[in-house]
Amino acid sequence: MADMQTDTTARLLITCPDRPGIVAAVSGFLFEHGANITDLDQHSTDPEGGLFFMRLEFQTPHLDVSREILEKAFAERVAARFEMNWRMAYAADLKKVAILVSKYDHALLELLWRHSNRELPCAITQVISNHPDLKAEVERFGIPYHYVPVEKERKEEAEAQMLELLGDTDLVVLARYMQILTPHFVARYPNRIINIHHSFLPAFAGANPYKQAYTRGVKIIGATAHYVTAELDQGPIIEQDVARVSHRHDVADLVRLGRDLERNVLARAVQWHLEDRIIVYGNKTVVFS
Repeated sequence: MADMQTDTTARLLITCPDRPGIVAAVSGFLFEHGANITDLDQHSTDPEGGLFFMRLEFQTPHLDVSREILEKAFAERVAARFEMNWRMAYAADLKKVAILVSKYDHALLELLWRHSNRELPCAITQVISNHPDLKAEVERFGIPYHYVPVEKERKEEAEAQMLELLGDTDLVVLARYMQILTPHFVARYPNRIINIHHSFLPAFAGANPYKQAYTRGVKIIGATAHYVTAELDQGPIIEQDVARVSHRHDVADLVRLGRDLERNVLARAVQWHLEDRIIVYGNKTVVFS
């Protein structure tokens, strides 16, 4: 079911040990407080001793208590009983998103276009780049553009400036930002930095994946959106897609075909994050798309 994206939609994400009665307890609790459940997805890794995941959407106009009281009561009456790791989110609270980019504009412009057409439920607060090239393109959308050059021997200074600009940003999107972020930077936004890598990970991690793919003579190229961790290109994968290629394609052809994959894979991953459809566990994700 598509997300309703109304100001009255709330979302509840749950991870806990699997056991009988979880769905009944959660739905019964929400019913008691006047919530109307409009969507529910669940997954278990194993009904005997596995992990249980659930994403639930409910409508809030007829709640009999405030958000704060609802969450406190849920924690005490349901979450503690089932040893839940959980969170509630509200569609009315738009997430603040910042985009980092270098010179390639295709993934960036896809996000800006979808946002301008109200397809991405968020507030894009700024674009930060280590090059000045895309300033005019970004400002056409009415979004602030910050040029923060990154010199190899002064990277920490550049990151400090970026962190000051980002502040309490909810999500950082790397739309072909061609710099490796330090562990210190990544630690500020755990599971809140999404990168698009131009290969079907774990194949061809690191630099020049299209050239690597061409050299290996692959018949499929891909793109991968993943959360960023301290280990390069090893974070939890959110979304992937592929395109078939042949011996007739050179590296430039692979790059051209790959751009379509990159822009769409990244946009889907960002949208699912904004709609609270992703649960991270270990180095994996459950995506209720």
